[in-house]
Amino acid sequence: MNLDLNVDMISILIHTSSLLFFVFDPFASIPIFITLTKDLDKNERKKSANRAVMVAGILFILFVLFGNALLSFFGISLASFKIAGGLVLLLMSLEIILGINMTRSQSEVGWVVIATPILTGPGVITTAIVLTSKYGCATILVSGAIALLLTWILLRKSELLIQLVGKTVIDIFSKVIGLLIGALAVEFVMDGIVEFL
Repeated sequence: MNLDLNVDMISILIHTSSLLFFVFDPFASIPIFITLTKDLDKNERKKSANRAVMVAGILFILFVLFGNALLSFFGISLASFKIAGGLVLLLMSLEIILGINMTRSQSEVGWVVIATPILTGPGVITTAIVLTSKYGCATILVSGAIALLLTWILLRKSELLIQLVGKTVIDIFSKVIGLLIGALAVEFVMDGIVEFL
């Protein structure tokens, strides 16, 4: 019985960590991060990566812990939030797939832009709240920590990664992730509609 529970827990952690990693989408962030920090030296760039992931982590924790309370305070049902959040995720996936820029400002400080809205934007907020309502705070906090750790490593090694695989491979992989985010968005919308009925 305990073995089954452990296997289920590991399976849920892998599933939720993967979802959050896809929604954080560090591969889309890497070219932007390099562009916004191109005038910084290596140490400053690493500090920017540290700050970006730290701020993204704080925002993520706040929405995991207080997201549902925030919805209750404003009288918003989880079904409504799933539909609205699904539509936002769908727009985010279109941004990634089509390479269009609907929400991102290039004029702010590099690490601030990476932290939010790129890493912790509406997509992550929606996913954090929906997954927390399904799996609980502790599971999603651990999953988020795993996803953010991987994101932090990729941002700190961004230049090396681009040198190893090339910008084209990263762009292609990012578009595949965009497609997966689009599919997740449709799931959120459909779940919300079913809950309404």
